[in-house]
Amino acid sequence: MAKLYDVLEAGKVGIFESPTGTGKSLSLICGALSWLRDFEEKKKQEEARLLADEHNGQDKQQQPTSCCAEASNCQGSVGELNWITEFMQKKEERAMVDRLKEEQIRRKKREARLEKIRHNVQLKYASKRKRLEDDETQRLLQLSTEILSTELGSDVLEQLDHEEEELILAEYESDEEKKVGSWLDEDDDDLEEEHVTKIYYCSRTHSQLAQFVHEVQKSPFGEEVRLVSLGSRQSLCVNEEVRHLGAVQLINDRCMEMQKNKHGKKSEGEESEGKKRRVSRAVCPFYSYEQMQFLRDEVLVKVKDIEQLVALGKEIKACPYYGSRYAIPAAQLVVLPYQMLLHESTRCASGIKLKDQVVIIDEAHNLIDTITCIYSAEVRGSQLCCAYSQLLQYMERYRKRLKAKNLMYIKQILYLLERFVSILGGNVNQNPNAQNISQAGTELKSINDFLFQSQIDNINLFKVQRYCEKSLISRKLFGFVERYGATSVVKTNKEKQKMAGLQNFLLALHQGPDKEAAIQCSPVEAEDGQPKMASPLMQIEGFLFALTNANQDGRVILNRQGTVGQSSLKFLLLNPAVHFAKVLKECRAAIIAGGTMQPVSDFREQLLSCAISADRVVEFSCGHVIPPDNILPVILCSGPSNQQLEFTYQKRDLPQMMDEMGRILGNLCNVVPGGVVCFFPSYEYEKQVYTHWERTGLLTRLATKKKIFQEPKRANQVEQVLSEYAKCIKRCSQVGGHVTGALLFSVVGGKMSEGINFSDDLGRCVVMVGMPYPNIKSSELQEKMAYLDKTMPRSAGQPPSKMLIENLCMKAVNQSIGRAIRHQKDFASILLVDHRYARPSVFNKLPQWIKERTEIKPAFGPAFAALRKFHQEKKSCHGSEAS
Repeated sequence: MAKLYDVLEAGKVGIFESPTGTGKSLSLICGALSWLRDFEEKKKQEEARLLADEHNGQDKQQQPTSCCAEASNCQGSVGELNWITEFMQKKEERAMVDRLKEEQIRRKKREARLEKIRHNVQLKYASKRKRLEDDETQRLLQLSTEILSTELGSDVLEQLDHEEEELILAEYESDEEKKVGSWLDEDDDDLEEEHVTKIYYCSRTHSQLAQFVHEVQKSPFGEEVRLVSLGSRQSLCVNEEVRHLGAVQLINDRCMEMQKNKHGKKSEGEESEGKKRRVSRAVCPFYSYEQMQFLRDEVLVKVKDIEQLVALGKEIKACPYYGSRYAIPAAQLVVLPYQMLLHESTRCASGIKLKDQVVIIDEAHNLIDTITCIYSAEVRGSQLCCAYSQLLQYMERYRKRLKAKNLMYIKQILYLLERFVSILGGNVNQNPNAQNISQAGTELKSINDFLFQSQIDNINLFKVQRYCEKSLISRKLFGFVERYGATSVVKTNKEKQKMAGLQNFLLALHQGPDKEAAIQCSPVEAEDGQPKMASPLMQIEGFLFALTNANQDGRVILNRQGTVGQSSLKFLLLNPAVHFAKVLKECRAAIIAGGTMQPVSDFREQLLSCAISADRVVEFSCGHVIPPDNILPVILCSGPSNQQLEFTYQKRDLPQMMDEMGRILGNLCNVVPGGVVCFFPSYEYEKQVYTHWERTGLLTRLATKKKIFQEPKRANQVEQVLSEYAKCIKRCSQVGGHVTGALLFSVVGGKMSEGINFSDDLGRCVVMVGMPYPNIKSSELQEKMAYLDKTMPRSAGQPPSKMLIENLCMKAVNQSIGRAIRHQKDFASILLVDHRYARPSVFNKLPQWIKERTEIKPAFGPAFAALRKFHQEKKSCHGSEAS
């Protein structure tokens, strides 16, 4: 906490490592909020001093002395210059004092308002009563509509002529309903603009953020800090009609559409559509400015996590997604997912301002990969063809109503789409699923080479990107497709003949030979009248944006597979530092924290070196809170039959290597109680070993001691497997017998190597089979290696590409073996099964708290004896504590 405080005070960048179970979250909370409290206090004192000085200065100006005139006469031209300088200084001071006065007034207004809410219960009851009245009014309106429909019949409404239509009352909206303003009758525009000094805390998942918020609630700052949790629409939407759409892009689109409906007016054509199309004009009942302002104040008064925020939104009928955004300026602590902070356009759209603020990125071990993924983009051939056909039909439909500039940009986008399909080896006017690729394979190009080969280097992509953002063309296109469907577009007689070919092309997309590809390129799948797929142009916009990166910062991967529809274009970001530099440049200080940050060299070289000077970076690492004898890490160099353990790509498939690993596990299961988690380098190798052991009968022998579980490939099955695994271990510990627990086969980088705790009996031993090096044949990895060799200096005599491979491997190992020890009284053994772990370059990349307790065992006998002794001692200690 002291180190964290110093980094924030000095405005530096800190890389902090603190193992899980050591109180990392609470330390971050208390250290950062203590600094913020002191900073605000100093700021108030400085404000008071400046205001007092200004007041004293005014008093002195009212009492001029006679010597001033004499002094000015004798100074001449030098005196004139001093006078001008003094005047400018006083002008700046007065401007600052005026600004401080405004800030002080705003702060007092905000504090008074929040204090009023905190203590005045009647205001809450008044708001609740108003909501009940609104609900009752809505219910009566619904009842009236149903009665009219029943009495008159739905067809009568459509038979009325124009003259009779004018006799019908227009939809009524009272003055009270029209009023937009704060329920406390305050000037909220001022309050929205002011961004107080705050801490942005971000983590990887919503569950990790919720856990952090609960820690804040338990901390000494829980009652006084103004905290707001931000999230995606998928997490925060309370409108069931929108939520059930499922896909993130569809939820976003429908939400934006409903906002547009609320603020916009219906055209005559839409009015004449009748009942059939009224659903598309729906407005969101939760998008109420008044209620969202109330939600904002409730959020600022008391700390709430995402679930509590959603519950509050449902209760007061206010949108938590937009209501939480209103709370950002006044909040002291903003809790949000990685993507919202790291992605520049999302950051701006969310109203996040990093200028002079503090940024804390937790669970940052995969920060480099996260930034790379956020700014990389991929589009399939089927999406390119689909977007082309939709946009062409849109242009033909509204050609006479579009302005010249709109037509120009639409034609440019159509040309880009045509060239993208062409470079994949296809024709945009033919079914992408019926066009076979003659030369399949992967090709990498620099951005400039790709632009030249595609013949689009004469188009200003920055202008096209800006046009897409400002015109919202992808959203308009989505609405167009939703209205007319994918294969039927209303045309005039002259246009029908022209469009027939395109409609046949769209029909062909639906009826292509490859069913899966046909589904992917169909823009809309109707189910109960609801769209099931967003406009593909949205994804293509992301690819166009990626192409505006500097030539040296990325590569374009042309992946030609089978048909044009299955082929793809992918932008790969090689230099994540260029985007992270924008965050570091704006914020006052940044903390990059995690349970396992080793090896740290990646962060320094790939993220920080080009953005800030080395002296601004501070490293801090602390040990674990467990006693030294509660962990036994062992590097095993050879197996029971003296076979050297080296699970390289060339040797790991050998039957004797798989048999040796089986014998090691068999011995372990005899002495380790509870759960054993065994990590394999990949799903393919885990499956291969499992099949081999099944054939040799080893699996049956293992099953006599431990019930065997396998990590599922599907994410939705993980919870079920873990639940059964935990139940089995608990049952075995209670009942006793031959089966002493469970054995779980897992995969490094899989669903269970990160974010899942194998605490206590769930993980008494973690086994790492071999070294999980990444696939060096991957074209993306090869390009990244070449880029680092070209741009980074050699380290310890090794090229940066070799360091990258080793670091990726050890980051994955450290994440997996850290799953076992989760709290102060936990204990476990760790077995690293490969002699290469004993090499100094590899060994030094283990976390410090594991490395200092690791034993290197050349032979299996001494290693097994140490493991047996460790677990026997822990069993006796554990038994005596339990009794």
